[in-house]
Amino acid sequence: MHVFLLILSCILILATFIPAVKKDHWTFRVFDYPRFQKLLLCLTVLILWPVIGLDNVILYWTFFILLGFSTVFLMYQVFPFTVFSKKMVQDSKYKGNKMLSVMVINVYQHNDSYQKVINLINEEQPDLFVLVETDQKWADQISHFKSDFPYHIEIPKDNTYGMLFYSKIKVKSHSVRYLVEEDVPSIEVVLDCDELGEVTLFALHPAPPVPSENPQSTERDAEILLVGKMVAKMNSPVLVLGDLNDVGWSYTSELFLKISGMLDPRRGRGMFNTFHAKYFFMRWPLDHIFVSRHFTLQKLKVHRYVGSDHFPISGYFTLDPDNNNKGLKATLSEKLEAKEKIRKA
Repeated sequence: MHVFLLILSCILILATFIPAVKKDHWTFRVFDYPRFQKLLLCLTVLILWPVIGLDNVILYWTFFILLGFSTVFLMYQVFPFTVFSKKMVQDSKYKGNKMLSVMVINVYQHNDSYQKVINLINEEQPDLFVLVETDQKWADQISHFKSDFPYHIEIPKDNTYGMLFYSKIKVKSHSVRYLVEEDVPSIEVVLDCDELGEVTLFALHPAPPVPSENPQSTERDAEILLVGKMVAKMNSPVLVLGDLNDVGWSYTSELFLKISGMLDPRRGRGMFNTFHAKYFFMRWPLDHIFVSRHFTLQKLKVHRYVGSDHFPISGYFTLDPDNNNKGLKATLSEKLEAKEKIRKA
C-alpha cells in the first residue's frame, strides 16, 4: 500500500504542475483537462497518508507537503468555476423580449440517434443552433428544420469537422473561413436581431491536440486566439461558441478571454461539463458559449444525452449594456505570446 501511495502521489504531483509548462505537445496539454479529477484524487490521497503512515519521516512529510501544495493549487484553479466565485457574466434583470437563445451540439459524426437531437431542438426551440461533427447524413436528417429556421449555413464534411448553422434570426451576412487548417472550417455570422441590433457570432471546432489528429495544440490555440484578436476590434455584441476542444480553465482559454475581452458565463456558476457523456468520472467543459460584455445571462443549461460523446449546451442571454460585467485584461507579454502562438501556426 505504501508503494502504491508513493507512486500515485508522484503521478498526481507531476500531473498538477505539467500544465504549467508552456509546451504545445499533446503529452503536456492532455493534463489540462482533468483538473477537478486531479483535485479529488489529491484530496483522497492527502487524507490517506496520515491513515497509512510511513516509517521514513522525511519521505512522509515531503510527499504530504507536496500533495498539500498541489491540492491548494488545484483548488485555486478550480475556484472560478464554482458558485462561490464572483460571476463573470451578471444575471439578467430582464425577461422576455430581448432574450437570445443559442444551442451547441457536437452530435458525434458516427452517432445515428438523429431523432434524439431533433426532439431536443423541437423542445427547446432556440433562436439558433450550431451542430458540429456533421456529415451529409446529418445535414439530410435535420433539413426539415429549414422551414422554422430559414437562415442556414451547411458545411457537411466526412472528416468530423462538418458544421451546420440554423437560425430563426435574420442573417445579414456570413463567411465560412479556414483560419488555420484547410479542412477545418469556422463560421462568422452577422445577425440582425431587431431590437437587439446587430450581433456577430463565431462558430468554431478546431482540431484537438491528440496523436490521431494534431500532436501539438498549436493549430487549435492559433484558431482560438485568431478569433480573439478579431473580436477585440469589435464594439458590437459578440458570441463565440462551439466545441473548442479545450477546457475553460486552460491557459489558452484564459488568454483568449484576456485578448478578446470576452466573458465566460460559467465562471461563478459551475463547470457545466459537456464531455465525456458516457463516462461520468471523466467529464470536463469542452463546449463553450462565450459572450461580450453587452450580455447578461438568464440561463445556462447542459442538456440530456443524445447519443453523442458530448452533451448539448444552451445559453439564454439578454442584451443589457448597462451591466457590471468585468472581464480579464491582457498584459503586454500575454499579447506578444498570443501573437507568437498565431505566428507559429
